[in-house]
Amino acid sequence: MGLGFVKKINSRITMINLSDLDSNIYLLDGDTIIDSGTGSNFVRLYEIFKQMKLDFDNIKNIVNTHMHWDHIGGNGFFKNAKIHIHEKDSDVLEKGNAEMCNSMYFSGNMHPMKVERKLKEGDEIFGFKVLHTPGHTAGSICLFDPKDNILVSGDTIFSDGVGRTDLPGGNESDLNDSIEKLSNLNIEAILPGHGEPVLKSGNKAIKNIISSVAEEL
Repeated sequence: MGLGFVKKINSRITMINLSDLDSNIYLLDGDTIIDSGTGSNFVRLYEIFKQMKLDFDNIKNIVNTHMHWDHIGGNGFFKNAKIHIHEKDSDVLEKGNAEMCNSMYFSGNMHPMKVERKLKEGDEIFGFKVLHTPGHTAGSICLFDPKDNILVSGDTIFSDGVGRTDLPGGNESDLNDSIEKLSNLNIEAILPGHGEPVLKSGNKAIKNIISSVAEEL
């Protein structure tokens, strides 16, 4: 996956990858993004948006899968966007807690952010069901589209592994429970916070990851 990678997932979702440090950004319906990257590569994102005949003012909503800087650092560039994040991670954004969001690692400048909606388990948002999947952080979420069986997984699970638990808010036991929870869903595609997506047989990928993690213990 190269820098500035753009991939059309379906008629609603476009995946944007800016760098190895930035989270994947998922553009939804042309006016909503799921995660915003570090913000350090906003010029690259601007050029991608320009090619897509969009600008930052087009974005009306941001859903953050969790509080870490590589997923929230770009929020401030979308001046018209309302921020949505799980209630257990919202305090970090509202207080501008640089230590908890790990902004220093990315040389980011954390400021308090207004949270429009504090999400919780079972909420519906933009055609997705909110799944509270703690472990990477206390307020980590996945977004599940039961119509197309698509899971936007944040840093809970990737195409070949699971999220780390040694950063602020991490808990290994919670993460294991969250992965088990995901394994019971009918998932076709996995759109992770980093790395390449799984576009078919998502359930099989999750079962393989669970087996791999068990072998390492």
